[in-house]
Amino acid sequence: MATNNLKWPYVLSLLLVAGMVGIASAGNIAVYWGQNVNEGTLADACSSGNYAYVIISFLSTFGNGQAPVLNLAGHCNPGECAGLASDIQSCKSQGVRVLLSLGGRGGNYGLSSTDDANSLADYLWDNFLGGTGSSSRPLGAAALDGIDLDIENGNPAHYDELASALKAKDGGVLLTAAPQCPYPDASLGPALQTGLFDAVWVQFYNNPGCAYAGGGDDANLVAAWRTWTGGVRAGSFYLGLPASEDAAGSGYIPTGDLTGTVLPAVQSVDGGYGGIMLWSRYYDVMKNYSGQVKGSV
Repeated sequence: MATNNLKWPYVLSLLLVAGMVGIASAGNIAVYWGQNVNEGTLADACSSGNYAYVIISFLSTFGNGQAPVLNLAGHCNPGECAGLASDIQSCKSQGVRVLLSLGGRGGNYGLSSTDDANSLADYLWDNFLGGTGSSSRPLGAAALDGIDLDIENGNPAHYDELASALKAKDGGVLLTAAPQCPYPDASLGPALQTGLFDAVWVQFYNNPGCAYAGGGDDANLVAAWRTWTGGVRAGSFYLGLPASEDAAGSGYIPTGDLTGTVLPAVQSVDGGYGGIMLWSRYYDVMKNYSGQVKGSV
């Protein structure tokens, strides 16, 4: 960060103490929104009082000379999502941080060079963040708080340079990432080694070897948590979970097991526990997972 030579994790900690990012009511919960039209509006998600971060997903096409494409799965058609600006402003007025996630499973994306990474950073800054270099911002005039990397195609090239370019923007950019729990992550390993990420929500689902095994058996999960928090320097780490049994092929943790067994175990590990991340808002609406656990998170 350029402002006053302060490190962003330190600044973020001050904001948390001041209750400026919704943490007091939200219990350190992040949620992905945008991949099911039946999940309700972005404004509804923010006004639920359950989340500190809402992550718009996904910018699923970018890089390699392609025009970036936003895919919000029926919430709005690509190029017709500027109406979300009022929702974003509503979220921010309630202290909820709103980010844009890049990638996702099944997208068409990748970075071919340093120039490609720098060009994408400029595009994100001017079209979604604090820049003023674009007259056709896909989400309207509202500026998002940051960028999330959910890169899942196994190609890690140049995302470290993208992170560096975004952090070099005026005032810096809030950066988060969602690696898979096997360490190191095949897609985000080099980027995460930059130490530039403010929050890392590790996906402890669809990966049986490092996820919750059920019946109170959290040994593999806790071991993976120790590896992540010991191997990566980041502002904080979040336990990424499916919000219902239907949200993932494996890794669902019943709310009682989470609050009674898993959270005490990971919270006891030194290394910057921040809370939980949920996939996704749709499944959370169906299950009310966040509402059941936020008092313990």
